[in-house]
Amino acid sequence: MKKGGVRLADQDKDKVNGPVLEEAAIDLDDLRRQFDTEARYRDLVGWQGLLVTAVAVALSLFHFYTAGFGLLLAIKQRAFHLGVVLFLVFVLYPMSNKSSRNKTPWYDFVLGAAAAYGCFYLIIHFQTLLLRSGLPTQVDVIMGFVTVGLLLEATRRVSSPVLPVIAICFLLYCYFGRSFPSLFQHRGFSVLRIVNHMYLGTEGVFGIPIEVSSTFVFMFILFGSVLEQTGMGRFIIDLAMALAGGATGGPAKVAVLSSGLMGSISGSSVANVCTTGMFTIPLMKSVGYKPYFAGAVEAVASTGGQIMPPVMGAAAFIMAQFMGVPYLQVAAAAIVPALLYYFAVLVQVHLEATRLGLKGLPRNQLPKMGPLMKARGHLLLPLFGIIYFLVAGYTPLKAAFNGILITVVVSYVNRQTMLTPKKMLIALESGAKGALGVACACATVGIIVGTATLTGLGLRIASAIVAIAHGMLLPTLLLTMVTCILLGAGLPTTANFIVTSTMAAPALFELGVPPMAAYMFVLYFGIAADLSPPVALAAYAGAGIAGDDPMKTGMTAVKLALAGFIVPYIYVFNPMLVLVDATPVAFSMAVLTACLGVFLLGMSTIGHYKVKLPLYLRGLALVGALGLLIPGTLTDVTGASIMVLIHVLQVARAKRERAR
Repeated sequence: MKKGGVRLADQDKDKVNGPVLEEAAIDLDDLRRQFDTEARYRDLVGWQGLLVTAVAVALSLFHFYTAGFGLLLAIKQRAFHLGVVLFLVFVLYPMSNKSSRNKTPWYDFVLGAAAAYGCFYLIIHFQTLLLRSGLPTQVDVIMGFVTVGLLLEATRRVSSPVLPVIAICFLLYCYFGRSFPSLFQHRGFSVLRIVNHMYLGTEGVFGIPIEVSSTFVFMFILFGSVLEQTGMGRFIIDLAMALAGGATGGPAKVAVLSSGLMGSISGSSVANVCTTGMFTIPLMKSVGYKPYFAGAVEAVASTGGQIMPPVMGAAAFIMAQFMGVPYLQVAAAAIVPALLYYFAVLVQVHLEATRLGLKGLPRNQLPKMGPLMKARGHLLLPLFGIIYFLVAGYTPLKAAFNGILITVVVSYVNRQTMLTPKKMLIALESGAKGALGVACACATVGIIVGTATLTGLGLRIASAIVAIAHGMLLPTLLLTMVTCILLGAGLPTTANFIVTSTMAAPALFELGVPPMAAYMFVLYFGIAADLSPPVALAAYAGAGIAGDDPMKTGMTAVKLALAGFIVPYIYVFNPMLVLVDATPVAFSMAVLTACLGVFLLGMSTIGHYKVKLPLYLRGLALVGALGLLIPGTLTDVTGASIMVLIHVLQVARAKRERAR
C-alpha cells in the first residue's frame, strides 16, 4: 500500500515499470485536498468517526431503499436528503484551515443539528404548512432565515465562498429590485414573499436542482462508490494499458482512455487526476514525454469525464429535468461531442509522440487482455446492465438501483473483486460523502434559479447579451463562452451548469439554438475552467503529480483541449451532432467532417504530420479545420482538399528526409 490509498496488487507490480512505483510515494490525500475543496474533510476517530459513519451509511441506505421501493413526497424526499447532508457537512468540514482536522467542536454539532432541523421542519409540519400555503408565519420566516443562512455556510465550507456570495447577491436583488437600472429593475419583493418562495416552496432551495441531487445524482455517486470497491479503477487502468500501452506514445493514450472511462463514472476532474494520474503520469514521463505535457494530458482527459455519459458531473440529470426529456435522450446526445473531444486529445497525443519519436511500452510490461478479462472482465457487467435498463425504458433511478445490485452479485465471481461487508460499509460511507458537495451546490443554486423565476432575471440577462451582440449568433456564443468560463472559475460543475443554463442559455434560445445544443454549449465551457489558468484545478493537480510548473501545465492543457472546445461551436451551427433533426446520411457526414476537422486542428496545434509542418502549412491546416468544422458543402470540400494537399506535401517531404 502506498500513501494516499494507491494500491498495487502483487501480481500487478511486474506490469508497471520503475518510475510508477518510485513516484507513487506522493501523498494523494494531500494533493487532492490541495486542489479539491470537497476532499478537505476531517479525519474523525472515536465516537465522532463512528457517528459520521453511521449517519452516512444511513443516508446511503435511505436513498437505496427509496430508489428501489418508491420515493417519498417530493418536498419530504428533498428535505430529508438536504437535512442529513447539512448535518454531515458541519460535522465533517472545518470552519477554517486553522480548525482541528481530527475532532469536531461542539458548536459545529449545534450548527449541524440546527441546519438539519430547519429542513426537517418542512416534514414535521408538512400538513400545517400545506394548509397555510402562501401565508408564512413569523416562525416560518425565522426557520427560513436560519436554514438558508446555514446552507450558505455549509456550501462555503464544502466548496468555496464564491457560490454563497453569488446567492446572497441574488437574494438582495429580490428585495432591492426597484433600485436597479431599468434593464434589470423589478418592483421588489417582501421578506415574507422571498422566504415563501425560497424556503417553503419548491421553486428555491427545494427546487429542481435538489430534486435531482436527492434522486438520480446520489444513486449514481453511490453506484460509482460501490463499483470502486470492487477494484474497478485498477481494472480500467489495466484495460487501457492492454489496449493502447504498446502503441506509439502508449502511456499517454492509456491516460486518455482510462481517464475517460473513470471520469464517466466519477464525474470529478481533480479526483480523476489523482486516481488515474498517479499511474499514467509517471508512465508518460518514463517513455520521454515532458513532465508538463504528461500532467496536461491527464488533466485534459480527466476533465473530459464530466462530459462523458453516463454521469457527466451530474449535469445530464439536471439537463433532462430542465428540458423535460428522458435522461437517455441527453446521454445519447452527449456521446458524439464527448467522443470528438477525446478523439481530439488522442490525435494531439499521437502527433506529439511521433514528433518526439516516442515508442510504446514493451509488451512484457503490459497486462495480457485474455487473463485480464478472465479475472476481472465481469466488472463491466454493471455498466452494460445500466445501459440495458436505460434503453429498456427504466428510469435512471431504477437503473442505478439495479446497477448496484448487479455489482454486488458479480463481485462474488472471484475473491479479488468480492464486496465483503467491510467494503460495502466503506462504499456506503464514501457514497454519502461524495454527494455532500453536489447536494450543497444544488440547494444553493436553487436560490439563484428561484430568483430567476421570481423576478424574470434570466430573460433580462438573455436580452442584454443579445443586445450587446447586436442579435448575431457568433458574438452571442463568444459572450456566453466567456461567462461560463468565468463562472466555472469559482463554481463546481453542477452549480456552474445550473447558473449558466438559467442565466446564459436563454440568450441562445432567443437566437433559435435548440435547447439540447444550448445546454451542451454552456456545460462544455463551464468545465473549461478546470483547465484554464489562473484556476485550472485539474491541471494544477496534474502538475503536482508530474512535478512541473503548474502554469506551464495549465497552458499546455488549454492547447490540448483547444480542438475539443471548438466542438461546442460545431454542434450549435450543426445540431445534428447532438441528434437534433438528425438523418442517418447527414449525421454520418457531419461526424466524418468533424473528425477530419479535429484531425487538421491537431496538426495545426502540434505542428507535426509525418514530419515537422512548416508554419505556412500549420496556418493552412487551421483554415482547413475550420472549413470542415463549419457545416456546408463548399466549406467541407475546401477543408478536405486542404487535407489532401497537406498529406501529399508531407509524404513527399518525409521521403526526402529519409533519403538524406
